[in-house]
Amino acid sequence: MKPSLFLLALACSMPPPACARQVAERTPEQTLRSTIDKVMSAIRSDPGARAGDPERTLEIVRRDFLPSTDFMLTTQYAVGSAWARATPAQREALFREFQTLLARTYAIQLTQIQQENTQFRYASATRSAANATDAVVKTSVVTGADTMPIDYRMHKTSAGWKIYDINMMGAWMIQVYRQQFAARLATEGIDGLIRYLAAHNRGP
Repeated sequence: MKPSLFLLALACSMPPPACARQVAERTPEQTLRSTIDKVMSAIRSDPGARAGDPERTLEIVRRDFLPSTDFMLTTQYAVGSAWARATPAQREALFREFQTLLARTYAIQLTQIQQENTQFRYASATRSAANATDAVVKTSVVTGADTMPIDYRMHKTSAGWKIYDINMMGAWMIQVYRQQFAARLATEGIDGLIRYLAAHNRGP
């Protein structure tokens, strides 16, 4: 084995802390680009997902997209002040059901933009300061003559940058769901919201 190949093999076999450190040092746009490239590559190499099968696409989203998200934080923000009153079990149930809903919604969007000629364009992350731990990465999804802007809000954790909010069609999802959840929480409480999410995820 050539020395360069040996060093590459050694690097790939390094313990998890070294790999985790590399991920943590990525910029927000590098993290997002790597995540989306991985998801789209998996979709295009999977016959079912490539044909638009939402369940196959969902499996890929769960495997390749969710690890780059912090949907626990998303859930906390979307639930609002009721989060402080929720028990640990209720918080876990809210997170589990809401994450399933978000993954399904994102998978459905991907089935509509996974054509071979689709291109993703990325702008530099917008931060309030160079060392800020919150950033917005603006992207454009270009398919033929159509362009769809999709923006991602990310925050920095010890494990690197994580996605926690997505802006599709001009609306940030946390804001949209917070309004929906507030009405449900006011009439049915936390358990009622959990039941609603669970029923929605089960479908008709």
